[in-house]
Amino acid sequence: MDTALADRLASVDARIVDAARDAGRDPAEITRIVVTKFHPASLITDLYALGVRDVGENRQQELTAKHRELGALEGLRWHFIGQAQTNKARAVRAAADVVHSVDRPRIADALDAAGDGAVLDVLLQVNLTDDPGRGGVVPAEAEALAAHVASLGTLRLRGVMAVAPLDEEPAPAFARLRACADEVRRVVPDATWISAGMTGDFPEAVAMGATHLRIGSAITGPRPARD
Repeated sequence: MDTALADRLASVDARIVDAARDAGRDPAEITRIVVTKFHPASLITDLYALGVRDVGENRQQELTAKHRELGALEGLRWHFIGQAQTNKARAVRAAADVVHSVDRPRIADALDAAGDGAVLDVLLQVNLTDDPGRGGVVPAEAEALAAHVASLGTLRLRGVMAVAPLDEEPAPAFARLRACADEVRRVVPDATWISAGMTGDFPEAVAMGATHLRIGSAITGPRPARD
């Protein structure tokens, strides 16, 4: 077993516990998702042996390949956190347990159409910037998108997801996401998940109510060079 990997995982988990306690929250309320982008499937096997049960992938091809190799690992949950595309909805749905990046009715419809009767957990990706080119629904349209997703028979709306903008402090951005989450819960009261916070800003996300953290290199180490 890679002792450095175990040490990094333990260090991040300790920081999550500290952040939760500083915010007056129960650490058990928070799910740590290890983002394994560009790393080999063998790293997920090592993480699984260390107790990790939630992993995240940004790219459909990588998600599909790793799920094909490791899908038999009992209790391992696959989170798709990358930008979703309608033409890849069927492949994403076949491998993911949770999709964090529903940001428009068309992708919701595509994921629903790709279903075989099973229910897929999804989150609305919210754009916290003023750049319309960034992925995510604008906060003002989140309630309408939530209502649309809620009308689809094979999707279960769990909450919201966002990435903090690079040009501002994360705390106010995550406060806007929390306000958006409150609005979404007016439509779907049990959509209580808030997926926010990465390696550099997860304490601020925890303080603002994040329930799911997406943490990569602080646990996995540097990403391997791509071919």
